[in-house]
Amino acid sequence: MEPGSVATNSILVVDDDASIREAIAEFLQDHGFGTRVAGDAAACERALQEAAADLIVLDVMMPGEDGLSLCRRLAPGGTPILMLSALDDVTDRIVGLEVGAWDYLTKPFEPRELLARIRALLRRPGTQRVVAKSPAGGVTFAGWWLNIEERRLRDPAGRGVPLSEGEHALLAAFVLRPGRILTRDTLLDLARGLEAASYDRAIDVAVSRLRRKLTEADPAPLIETIRGVGYRFVPSVRSS
Repeated sequence: MEPGSVATNSILVVDDDASIREAIAEFLQDHGFGTRVAGDAAACERALQEAAADLIVLDVMMPGEDGLSLCRRLAPGGTPILMLSALDDVTDRIVGLEVGAWDYLTKPFEPRELLARIRALLRRPGTQRVVAKSPAGGVTFAGWWLNIEERRLRDPAGRGVPLSEGEHALLAAFVLRPGRILTRDTLLDLARGLEAASYDRAIDVAVSRLRRKLTEADPAPLIETIRGVGYRFVPSVRSS
């Protein structure tokens, strides 16, 4: 993760199987989430005492206190909980939801289904998000100046460039992660102004519009297309 920024959402993955929890955490990191892991109920509670999570992915079958018991205790706090279990009986799913889980996914599962369910939970009204932090006073790149908090952009000639909410969110996602290849899914997660559109073409169109607006002020290329993968912000970024 780049200095001076935090992930848009923080996910805590709780599973006693190290290979599963690390695989889930890595997959979610690749899609723009900040992740932490815990191997049991006690480790989960320690992690939550250190820092709150925006969502908890919780396995049912764990040694010691199981996931159902832990979910029952954590649910009143209001943090969305997505339960994972190898038990796929309808009764098991009902029990998981009744003890406070927001969603229930049976193992084995497709990682993209897990991702889709997490996104859906985080879009529910009332779900709290951690907003990406930006350096105080703004940043500069290739002669441009951007203040993310105040949503102000100046081109290399010092002229103000107006951006829509979606364009600003997309540019901020790039600027906070310079040089990093961002997939379309990652950009959909990071650019909150685009969250209503959940397909790849929406990002392609949005990037095209942002590029056009930027090149009208200065022709130097800022956003590189990585064919078949996504996009990368080319210039280096410095605090101003």
